[in-house]
Amino acid sequence: MSNALESAVSPTTGLALKSASGLVAPAQADATHETAPNRFVEANGYRYAYRRFGKAGEAPLVFLQRFRGTMDDWDPAITNGLAATREVILFDNAGVGLSSGKTPDSVGAMAAHLAAFVEALKLAKVDLLGFSLGGLVAQQAASDRSDLIGRVILAGAGPKGGEGMQSFTPEVTAAATRQVGSADDILFLFFQPSETSQAAGRAFLARTQSRKLDRDTASTEQTMQAQAKAIGAWGGAPNDGYAGLRDIKQPVLVVNGSHDIMIPTVNSFLLAQYLPNAQLILYPDAGHGSQFQYPELFVEDATRFLS
Repeated sequence: MSNALESAVSPTTGLALKSASGLVAPAQADATHETAPNRFVEANGYRYAYRRFGKAGEAPLVFLQRFRGTMDDWDPAITNGLAATREVILFDNAGVGLSSGKTPDSVGAMAAHLAAFVEALKLAKVDLLGFSLGGLVAQQAASDRSDLIGRVILAGAGPKGGEGMQSFTPEVTAAATRQVGSADDILFLFFQPSETSQAAGRAFLARTQSRKLDRDTASTEQTMQAQAKAIGAWGGAPNDGYAGLRDIKQPVLVVNGSHDIMIPTVNSFLLAQYLPNAQLILYPDAGHGSQFQYPELFVEDATRFLS
């Protein structure tokens, strides 16, 4: 049994605001991506960092981040847009950002941490939005914990043993694993080289800087190495005709750009083909971060699906 202790950090003072053990504070309806406090909940020896805001009522939507990403790497146009109609929870998995411990090196262990986090918040069921690595974790969690996971959105993701997922190209590897990443790396990895896509990428990067206080902590070298190993094992696994996808009975929305250079777009077709209850949306002139290129459209599509 997990031992949960919830606390929050004020976005204005930075002071921890703790509640009694076992009592978890609800979402702040008036908070936004920019102002929601950093909160923490403890379970099984780990201290998970998260932000919780938006309109309560439906099952909360838990955001699962990409390789090396933290809560600050989400697009506020998306988080605030979705929070207008439902409760959202941004989450740092074990060892990532402000969360404690070491980052595990398998997708299965990451999914187990997600389940422990959700149960520590005393939530009966959640929906998931998983981007890239987060989309792999979302698949695993949906399969392992169908009692806990409702609807699932997979953005820039692929199935276990997917096409071209065994390793990245040398150019992608260099940009993704640079010790200190740059704006140019994100523009290359997530957006198309067209003028329109690059302009949308620059606008996305500007939006990620809108939160000024109590920002998250950058991922460590340990997190990068562990996550890279997890992604490699997932991509290199035998696909078994993608039989594992048939175990995911929940409704799934698959989203990607027309030309993803990180997880090839063909894998989005495979997810839509083999998942029993899936819809597929491909955005034009877009890459791995297609939802960031078309945030308003993505919010409309995601809201319709989640409803």
